[in-house]
Amino acid sequence: MRSLDFYFDFISPFGYLASLRVDALAHKYDRECRWHSMLLGISVLKVMGMKPLPTYPLKGPYLKRDMERYMRRHGITINRQGKPASPLPAGRCFHWLKGQDEARAQSFARAALHAYWQEAADIGVPDIVADIAARFGADRDAALAAMATGGEGDKALRAAVDLSMEKGVFGSPTFIVDEDEPFFGVEKMELLEEWLSSGGW
Repeated sequence: MRSLDFYFDFISPFGYLASLRVDALAHKYDRECRWHSMLLGISVLKVMGMKPLPTYPLKGPYLKRDMERYMRRHGITINRQGKPASPLPAGRCFHWLKGQDEARAQSFARAALHAYWQEAADIGVPDIVADIAARFGADRDAALAAMATGGEGDKALRAAVDLSMEKGVFGSPTFIVDEDEPFFGVEKMELLEEWLSSGGW
């Protein structure tokens, strides 16, 4: 089956908004949707040397307005406010689960995103993340061990972030069609659908 790869950061609001639509889009065009978490703190702050985009004069207020406009259009609300949580525990747990079962990892990711953006859960706390993973059959103690620095999940996330940058992924969300055609930004989902429906140009 042809692929649609979806890259997101758990604490990216635009990544969350994209997660609500990407599976249906992939299914509509008979694509295998593969989820990958990445870290904006690495790609944007460390590699690109930029500050978080919402902190920029002019651009920050625009991004807020753009997100609010997108949510109105699609009838979506979010309930998260305040300082962002660390995405490391969720990212580590996700990639640890992904190494065992892709479908279970994606179910975990959807639940963790919902918990963060709709329930204001602090997914920077490993115990909270482990509780979410346990809902999908993961051993809670094993999940906590995987999320620890140097644990299996930590190593898997580091490898996944490195690979994402090798593929040119710098932001959340990013979509890659058939391994080599990238689209960045939730607002590109309409263009992405046009590409999928037409076979590209």
